[in-house]
Formats: sequence, structure tokens, C-alpha cells
Amino acid sequence: MAVWSQLMAEQSLPARRSYARLAAIAAAVAAAGVAVARTRLQPRSANRAATSGGPIGATGRARRSYLTARAASRAGGSWAVHQARRTFADAQRREELDLQHQIRTATEVAETLGNLKGAMMKLGQMASFLHQGMPEPVRDALAQLQADAPPMAPELAAEVIRTELGSPPEKVFAEWDPVPIASASIGQVHRALTHDGRAVAVKVQYPGVDEAIRGDLDNAGLLFGAMKAMFPGLDPKPLVAELRDRIGEELDYRIEADNQRLFADHYRGHPFIHVPEVVDELSTRRVLTTELATGARFAEVREWSQEQRNLAAESIYRFVFGSLYRFGAFNGDPHPGNYLFGPDGRVTFLDYGLVKRFTPEDLYPFEAMLKAMVMNRDLAEYRRIVEEVGLLKPGQSFTDQQVGDYFGHFYEFVMDDTELAFTQDYASETVARFFDASGDHGEIMKAANVPSQFVIIQRINLGIYALLGELEAVANWRRISDELWPWVDGPPSTPLGELEAKWRTERGL
Repeated sequence: MAVWSQLMAEQSLPARRSYARLAAIAAAVAAAGVAVARTRLQPRSANRAATSGGPIGATGRARRSYLTARAASRAGGSWAVHQARRTFADAQRREELDLQHQIRTATEVAETLGNLKGAMMKLGQMASFLHQGMPEPVRDALAQLQADAPPMAPELAAEVIRTELGSPPEKVFAEWDPVPIASASIGQVHRALTHDGRAVAVKVQYPGVDEAIRGDLDNAGLLFGAMKAMFPGLDPKPLVAELRDRIGEELDYRIEADNQRLFADHYRGHPFIHVPEVVDELSTRRVLTTELATGARFAEVREWSQEQRNLAAESIYRFVFGSLYRFGAFNGDPHPGNYLFGPDGRVTFLDYGLVKRFTPEDLYPFEAMLKAMVMNRDLAEYRRIVEEVGLLKPGQSFTDQQVGDYFGHFYEFVMDDTELAFTQDYASETVARFFDASGDHGEIMKAANVPSQFVIIQRINLGIYALLGELEAVANWRRISDELWPWVDGPPSTPLGELEAKWRTERGL
């Protein structure tokens, strides 16, 4: 505690607040972890003998969960040591170390990746959005959680290809690179060349990860049950059901292929938004083959000029809100690894496993809230709507002004017709309004709920705004939004807007 106190004292006020917010989430996750552990280790019958090699009373599925968690813990520590070793190694030695550390059996994948990559990597991706104001080593560690994890051995990836596509990759493809170019929470990506000469990206799902993640989803209720102790207004049942449906869909690459086709069809020929095409004949439940895309990574874009960063941010903004309001679909997995950038504002959007589709009826509450808060500045009407959709229960003692002060933060950047910069402080405060109940709005936060139709859409607040804050993007977001909101359908306000308006007219959209 003394070390923690000294560390906190040495940080700036924003940094201390960021640590506090991270600690608040960690407390919720820790509480859930204890609950999960107790459930997993609870003996099914008092008469059953304890199984050797594990905690007393751990039997059956509980013992398997214990062993899996222990394997994942070992793998996590091993991967950290491996990363440290390769930092100080030359190129040849790094290759040797990487080869030694590959996960070579389906059992290892099911145990290690199913936990370390499936559940913990997703948690790390969410935690990475909380790093504003933290010291650079903490930021770097969180950023690594988004991408770094041990790859499976080439022969194991080849076996998945053989099982799913009928032949080993060397026959299915004219060329196959056994070294993955990227790793995600449930699969890794390889470069390949088809027999008809197309360069493609092939995503291969880790064996056993589907069962492991479904097991994690079975315990999702415990996680949000623990959070309910901190946020009494939260109703975890619809929230858990929505997460189960959406994350469960990620495990079937055929669904992801359908989602990606939806976006590719809509944005085909777009001047600055690019969605890679799906190669249908080389895609199955556990293999997804798409056009290979190239471009700069997010870390590189952060070093670009202000003008180039603004263009990149505007493209992301138009993709997110244009997709949502113009054709009722939201790609709910915004993190830096899912974008490839060009210096002229062109952005390639990757990964469509977590997509939510909305009907006009689903979208109406978002439109009504925007009109009440932004256009009419009618806080009483805004409160009526949030109570109607279940974000707040009716009859709470808060004044309309208090409700407006809390929820109004999420609309600040479109309230006025003026240029504004997304900042890391704004993104950090946005995250805090979900998790840190120690501030001025703590009582409203404790009373607030997240209805199912709002679950995935909150990734805008927890993800997109953080990315735009990283880019320190400047624009008149209100005018751009007026273009994207169908009930306004405003004129083009930027050069990208003019290009998009021309494309939309040509497509008859």
C-alpha cells in the first residue's frame, strides 16, 4: 500500500483519476473472478472425494476449469518472459525463440488461447481504452494486450485449413505463408495467394477456442452480477443475453462473412471507405478468406500531421455513424488493430465478427434522444425518453438538470456548430461516466441501466471516442453529423463530405 500511495502521489491529477477508474473496473472484475472461482471450485456433492492435484473439492468440470486457468496463467507468464527475451535478441535468435514458443497442440490451444486470448485478450482490449493520462509503460502494456499473444504452430493452422477446406494450405492456395501476420482474440491471420492470382488474408480460428469462450459466456452473469453490487440500477439479464448472442456469433466465421458482405456491398466504390471483399469459396465456419488489404497501422498514424490525422478520424467517424444511421448496421469492435490507413483519408475497415443490425424502430430512440438533447435542448423530453427506453427508472429523485448534466457529456462534440478537438481527457471522462461512481454523477450512475439495444452501441463511447482522442482530431463534428443524420440530411461540409455526397448520388442512396 505504501508503494501504491507513493506511485499515486507522483502522478498528475489526470493520471491519478485514470488509475482510480482502472481500479474501479478492476474491482468489479476481481469480484466477478472470485465469484467465478467459487462456482468452478464448489464441489457438486459433499460426498465426492477431492481430486488430487487441485484445490480441495475441485471435481469434474470444476477441476478442468482449474487446470485450464492454471495453464493459462503459466502461458501468460511464459509469453511475458518470451517477449522480454526477444527484445534483447538479434533477428536470428528472435526467430528461434518464436519457434520454441509456438503452441503446438489443440489441447494447448484450448487451454491457453481459449483463456488467455479468448477472454483475457478481449478484457485487455477494453482496458486499453482506459489508459489516458497513465504513464507510458502502462500505456504500452495495455496496448500489447490488443495484439500480442502466442501463435499456434504452423502445422496446427494447416490442420484447420485441411479440415475445413479439404486439403492442406499448400494445395488450397498457390502460395501460403505459415507465419501469421496478425493475431486476434479467437483466430490468427495468414497471407496467401489464390490459384487465380488474388492476394488474400486467411483468418484461421484456434482449435477449441469456441468451447472455451462459450464457457466464459456461461459465467458472464456472475461478472455482471458482481457489477450490480456497484451499480444497483443495472439489470444484468438482457445485457448478458445480448453479449452472449453477439460474442457467440463471432465464433462462426460464416456469420462474420455475411456481415462483411453487407458492409462491402454498401460501401463498394466509396471514395475513402474500403471494406475487403469476402472470398466465398475459401470461407467456412472456422476459416475466413478475404481480399488482402494494406495500409498504415494506427501507431504510425498517430505520428502523422494534424491534417492527415483529421482526415483519418473523419473517415472513421463517417463510417461509424453513416453505417448506423444510413443503413442500420454497427461494427462493434473498434480498436486500433482493425484499421489500415492511407494519407489521403482512405481507411480500410477490418473484422466484422461483432456486428449489430438495427431496424428503423430500433434506431428511433437514438434519433429522439439526439433531437431532444442537441436540437431542442429539451431536458424534460430527454429524460422522458431515457426513462421510456429503460436507461433510467421513472420516479428517481434526480432533477432534469442533473440528468442532462450526466448524459449531456456524450453529446458535447455535436452540441454546437463549431470546430472542436477530440481529446484524451474527453475520452477518459467518457469511460469514467460508465465505471467511476466516485465523482459528481455517482448516484445517477448507480441508478442507470444498459438495455439490450444499447449494449453494443456503447462501444462507440468506450472505443471510437478513445481512438479519436488518440488522434487529437479536429473538425466541425456537428456539421458532419448533420450530413449523416437522415432526418437532417445536411449539405457537404468538408472535402470528404463532397466526395461522399457524389458517391451517394451515383449509388442512389
